[in-house]
Amino acid sequence: MASDRFHVYDTTLRDGAQQEGLTLTVADKLAIARHLDGLGVGFIEGGWPGAIPKDTEFFRRARTELDLKHAQLAAFGATRRAGVQAADDPLVAALRESGAPVVTLVAKSHDRHVELALRTTLAENLAMIRDTVSHLRAEGQRVFLDAEHFFDGYKSNPAYALEVIRTAAEAGASVIALCDTNGGMLPDELGEVVHHAVSLGARIGIHCHDDTGCAVANTLAAVRAGSTHVQGCANGYGERSGNANLFTVVANLQLKRGYDLVPSLAELTRIAHAITEVTNVTPDSHAPYVGMSAFAHKAGLHASAIKVDPNLYQHIDPAHVGNGMRMLVSDMAGRASVELKGRELGYDLGPEHARTLVDRVKDLEAKGFTFEAADASFELLLRDTIHGERRHFEVESWRVTVERTRYGEVVSEATVKLEAKGERIVATGEGNGPVNALDKAVRLGLEKLYPELAKLELVDYRVRILEGEHGTDAITRVLITSSDDSGEWATVGVAENIIEASWYALEQAVSYALVRGCYEYQ
Repeated sequence: MASDRFHVYDTTLRDGAQQEGLTLTVADKLAIARHLDGLGVGFIEGGWPGAIPKDTEFFRRARTELDLKHAQLAAFGATRRAGVQAADDPLVAALRESGAPVVTLVAKSHDRHVELALRTTLAENLAMIRDTVSHLRAEGQRVFLDAEHFFDGYKSNPAYALEVIRTAAEAGASVIALCDTNGGMLPDELGEVVHHAVSLGARIGIHCHDDTGCAVANTLAAVRAGSTHVQGCANGYGERSGNANLFTVVANLQLKRGYDLVPSLAELTRIAHAITEVTNVTPDSHAPYVGMSAFAHKAGLHASAIKVDPNLYQHIDPAHVGNGMRMLVSDMAGRASVELKGRELGYDLGPEHARTLVDRVKDLEAKGFTFEAADASFELLLRDTIHGERRHFEVESWRVTVERTRYGEVVSEATVKLEAKGERIVATGEGNGPVNALDKAVRLGLEKLYPELAKLELVDYRVRILEGEHGTDAITRVLITSSDDSGEWATVGVAENIIEASWYALEQAVSYALVRGCYEYQ
């Protein structure tokens, strides 16, 4: 299990699941827990058994389906109700029966919340905390306490907020996590409050929300002030603006402050992206440390420096978190950018080819092309520059018709005429749209000669209308993402006609698939 000296506590399965549009099944929660354990976090908050049936089921299944190597499961719940003994409260009983070795209790620490939300007295709230913590401790469970609305409560009535800490600690809570529930704190003021709380002698944790954009900074400020327990969510998931991104917090503390927190930091990027696959939330490409763009460089000045020493424009070696440096090719690119990008793709460009390629990139980008998100199109351009134009197939013509039947159905049909390996090919495909029909037609025509194309799939299609002076005559840019068994790639097409732009991107996608398959040129 993880060291008890400093806690990394994940609350993705409970607090993170409150994010708008994020819904987790029990199987999803089990899968995410395995990923988090693989990273090496110390605690995984599984949810609220007794209050939420799905969470009750999670803890039941976790007993036999989770084999955690590093983490302990924590069951989340509330202190007993006012006027009821903890031993008699059914929700407290659900925490006892969850099988979780740790229980995290949420308790009010803001006087107005006690009186207006709980509708009880300040003294009774303290009794609820004392009774529930001591009861669960007597039952053999470790207890953490989340002091909800602590910082707002401290501003309103500091003596009472601090009394909540004393009461919980005296009753046996091993950590009292101070919650910036509304996410409104800033690092300097939060650090001062945490320092005061730490001086009471209890072990203090921190739980921050990101409503000011300061959740990670606030968490780091709390650690500097003496907190030894940090809470957060994978990828910053959570209600409203989210919770502190636990991955960013851990990377900062481990790489910048020297804390030994998780054994598998080099797996951080893979795990962050694996969790996005489970949650079906599009990953933030600009996320610190783990985003695809976290170590991406575009400006020619940067590239020139990176060519000499990558550390000149990178704050860490991306390998520390399992990420990698990427060079983006654009109209801002210089020769160094193109040379580095070529090297990244496995090509050693000489000075003459590099100059030619820079000129071609800038000319095409002036016409509306973009290669930042279309590495496959750039690689085909690079190969043309080095080897001259070589193709697996030539296009004689293509045609698309769209028909609306009397039954209200809209059917697209495409015909392509190609030449490949000395054969003239005519193929027709039907689809639910012009691009889908073209995709089916070209693959149908080529699959006999190139059978690997049967695995090709069009997985994303994006259109952008570029600035123009003639309304519907404006230039259209199409980005297509394709995939096969070995990965994904993106291609770009630009034209005044959206179908023509789509065809250009589609043709490149198929060409790149054949390049990846190492087929001989015709």
